Amino acid sequence: MSIIDSTVVPALESRLPKVVSARTHGVIDYSHAAFFLGSAFFLRKKNGRAAIASLSTGLLVLVQSLLTDYPLGAKPVIPFAEHGRMDAGFASLSWAVPRVFGFRDTPAARIFQINSVVEAAVVGLTDFDSARAREQQL
Repeated sequence: MSIIDSTVVPALESRLPKVVSARTHGVIDYSHAAFFLGSAFFLRKKNGRAAIASLSTGLLVLVQSLLTDYPLGAKPVIPFAEHGRMDAGFASLSWAVPRVFGFRDTPAARIFQINSVVEAAVVGLTDFDSARAREQQL
């Protein structure tokens, strides 16, 4: 368990105001996927390992978003509250991606480190109450 998972995410979840709605979270998610898919494209010639990690991350976020039960989801398979738990886990794992993919000491590693903190903040600011998420779909 990383420090992000054991300390930062719980602190952000309990202390930050819940100002991000399910719809706004969806916009953030699709932007997040596009960012990593774009990063994969730009990193493909400079750092193949970082490009593969970015492509994998972008696809994971895209599929998760499409399958989430929120206003911008295509097929509501994943409850929005579960999506939040998955995001919290990804926030903690994102920090380790450069080490796992073997590009820890490169400039591309900063993308994942910054993503870890930003992802934790988005989790902390989002209202994952499933009832409210369903109400927004109507």
